[in-house]
Amino acid sequence: MFITSTQRIVQLIVFITVLASAAHSFAELPKFDESDPLPANLFIELAKLVNPAVVNISTSQLPPKGIRRGLDPRDPRSLFFRQFMGEEGFPQAQPRHSLGTGFVIREDGLIITNNHVIDAADVVKVQFINDGKEYEAEVIGKDKRTDLALLKINIKKKLTTLKLGTSKDLKVGEWVAAFGNPFGQGHTMTKGIISAKGRKIKEINKFDFLQTDASINPGNSGGPLVNTRGEVIGVNTAILAKAQGIGFAIPIDEVKIIVKKLEENGHIKRSYLGVSLGQMSARAMHALNLKNSKGALIVDVIANSPAEKSKLKPYDVITKFGKTVINTPQELINSVQDLDVGKTISIELIRNGKVKKLKLTAEEHPEEKNYVSKRKPKTYRGQKAPFDLGFKVANFSKKLAKNFQLPKLRKRHPVIIEVTPGSPASLAGLVPGDIILDVNRKATTKASHVIRYLKKDQLNLLRVIKHGRVNLIELKP
Repeated sequence: MFITSTQRIVQLIVFITVLASAAHSFAELPKFDESDPLPANLFIELAKLVNPAVVNISTSQLPPKGIRRGLDPRDPRSLFFRQFMGEEGFPQAQPRHSLGTGFVIREDGLIITNNHVIDAADVVKVQFINDGKEYEAEVIGKDKRTDLALLKINIKKKLTTLKLGTSKDLKVGEWVAAFGNPFGQGHTMTKGIISAKGRKIKEINKFDFLQTDASINPGNSGGPLVNTRGEVIGVNTAILAKAQGIGFAIPIDEVKIIVKKLEENGHIKRSYLGVSLGQMSARAMHALNLKNSKGALIVDVIANSPAEKSKLKPYDVITKFGKTVINTPQELINSVQDLDVGKTISIELIRNGKVKKLKLTAEEHPEEKNYVSKRKPKTYRGQKAPFDLGFKVANFSKKLAKNFQLPKLRKRHPVIIEVTPGSPASLAGLVPGDIILDVNRKATTKASHVIRYLKKDQLNLLRVIKHGRVNLIELKP
């Protein structure tokens, strides 16, 4: 069917009118036939609609063991460091920073990003387009295996959100746009197509990726990949470093499932088998009377684990887990982690040269059972440090000693019980559980001593015990 120029002009007018009336609602973005050419201003309008819901994420990770690191002064190499860095000789460890992207999916401030963007971060902050203010974000949940995380910010204004589309109906060749914070260049938009589907990179994710040639760079991680209707169809996650135009995104249909679980539990409940696995050598294969090296060799079975309850034994070689054929130990590990907790599955194995079948009921991994959400931290009574230093301190007590696993001391000294993220205390390396020995060379045995000895508008020197070692902390308001 041929379309006249007059009809085309009418279509464009209708398209622009709909966009103007849609404000920030993606539901009203028009759908057009695959055979139609794209409107000239499509990506312009997409940028206007999507960018307000995209956030730049910056994180800080504090030095884990005090602020000073270096060689033992008795080590001959320390002379080089003193000459290279000055007489002090020991460089001051600085907080590590990283950048990434996220996007708002709910008006109350719920944000999706990648786990590797915020994992191990002590401070997470987000920033919107045309808004110079940074908002501190709380990590609601995260999962390393799927590389997804969920953040939450408290903000009074109504937020623009993105609609989650579907990835199952995507076709290779469809136009897409990627949004993010590449190399710190905030709210950048690039466009391209879906280059391929079902890309398997099991080393970094359990899900098959979408591949796109829309430019993705470091800092884009966690940003949305959207279709021409402004719907999110993937979360930008990885790139092929040695190539150009090869980026990967987690399909949004998989993301929806994980996000729901992260909000409910803060983590993903994973099953475990309770075995130690070994590599199959040629000699082991011969000794076990096996025809090939395929399968997962069990070398130990943990007491009271699902494996023991299912009568698995050392030297068993698992060759099938449910309907999945097991060729390597890693394939077994992946299959176990994918199994829903509480589900019973059949296992096929080789024992003493004979094929045997067993049943196994999945249980949650013990480490996951002990998971404690960061949303429910323990609180203690104490005194707030002056001059906006950003920490609270309390008198030593048996309760604090037990909860923070404090070392035994000859004298009791006050303990830091709370540190405000991003504060001078936080940036100096102070953390809850640090024991303050003295402030400005005055011994402290009570919390009130710390408050009294701190000085305004000058450098404060604190000796603190952290991780069983005495550290010198430089703290300035």
